[in-house]
Amino acid sequence: MYFIYSVIINLVFLFSPILILIRLFKGKEDPLRYQEKFCIYSKKNRFKSVWFHAASVGELMSIIPVLEKLEKKKKIEQVLLTTSTRSSAKIFENYKFKKTFHKYYPLDTNYLTNKFINTWRPQLAVFVDSEIWPNMFKNLEKKQISIILLNARVTRKSYRRWGILKKFANEVFSKISLALPSNLETKKFLKKLGTKNINIAGNLKFYAKNKINTINKFFPKKKFKNFKILCAASTHGDEEILIAKIHKSIKKNDKKLLTIIIPRHINRSKRIIKDLKKINLNVVTHSSRNGPNKNTDIYLVDTYGEARQFYQLSKITFVGGSIVRHGGQNPLEPARLGNYIINGPNIDNFKEIYAFLSKNKISVTTLDIKKMQNEIEKKLNKKLPNSKTRKIFNLGEKILNKNVYYLLKYIA
Repeated sequence: MYFIYSVIINLVFLFSPILILIRLFKGKEDPLRYQEKFCIYSKKNRFKSVWFHAASVGELMSIIPVLEKLEKKKKIEQVLLTTSTRSSAKIFENYKFKKTFHKYYPLDTNYLTNKFINTWRPQLAVFVDSEIWPNMFKNLEKKQISIILLNARVTRKSYRRWGILKKFANEVFSKISLALPSNLETKKFLKKLGTKNINIAGNLKFYAKNKINTINKFFPKKKFKNFKILCAASTHGDEEILIAKIHKSIKKNDKKLLTIIIPRHINRSKRIIKDLKKINLNVVTHSSRNGPNKNTDIYLVDTYGEARQFYQLSKITFVGGSIVRHGGQNPLEPARLGNYIINGPNIDNFKEIYAFLSKNKISVTTLDIKKMQNEIEKKLNKKLPNSKTRKIFNLGEKILNKNVYYLLKYIA
């Protein structure tokens, strides 16, 4: 099966220049650094690395605290971080690491993965979440480099896909030296797929610094002081329309309501504005720097990396990806910042997180629009108690320390 996989991935490699060109045209690739995906680098490497690979923004953000801890360890010369997306590279630029640097992950051909390993000489390879790359795993094993699957996540859907090729799956998953699953379901699936060494360490996404309740000094907070804020975060597809309709209904009785929509993908902004205008809503974008006025209905955040600032203005947040069939988005950041969470039922990606929030009366799950509206109206003026946010912080601290402990055992 490795042979068939190699044939397929080499065909992808042959057509990759065309794909890269299309992505460059769409602004999805970095015009100055896309060559890194073919292992073409401007500088030579002099040190051995502890290497982390995180697919995109969500996975990157979950391991930032781990990178910060490892930066302080004297025995670690450098930390290499790879991601696959331009947006994640932009986010990484906001952090001033001394030992950690970023490169783009290469295509998973036998030649490129070997070249990557020989260039960066990782002493340990850490793959985050659900990043499984057969050729990279095979070549790391050949060079006796330990592979850790950190904050591992295998959904039922992906387990079924791997299950179709059970022998191949066992070949790939058995190469993992240590898996640290983020939930019990993943532990069960990893075991069935052939991973031998598994330890539950908890979901890293629970962690955040205890003093994150700060707004950037350049953020126009004063412009929002006369409004009651509803946040709708990480929205997909028709979720903006759903929230917009609830906004219209509530605003009939509460003229101070302002709904802040933070879409999961900001490249959809023009489409969202067009859809909202069709239902006669006044939209202001964050990038316009105009700020909301008394006639504004929707404030659309069309920039990356600023969601945290808006969660600090609100007391309730609808978390998207949960009405559409996406599996939900992570609700922890708005919850940590004192927001009650409201969401739809499609939350398989964060089942255990939502179970924790529900148990502690921090979130409400519903598909009923009337119920959703009632919950929003009740919570618009009711901030989450400090005792509840403290529970999230304490659990996050324990989980982070446990994951770092396991990693350090594998670093010589």
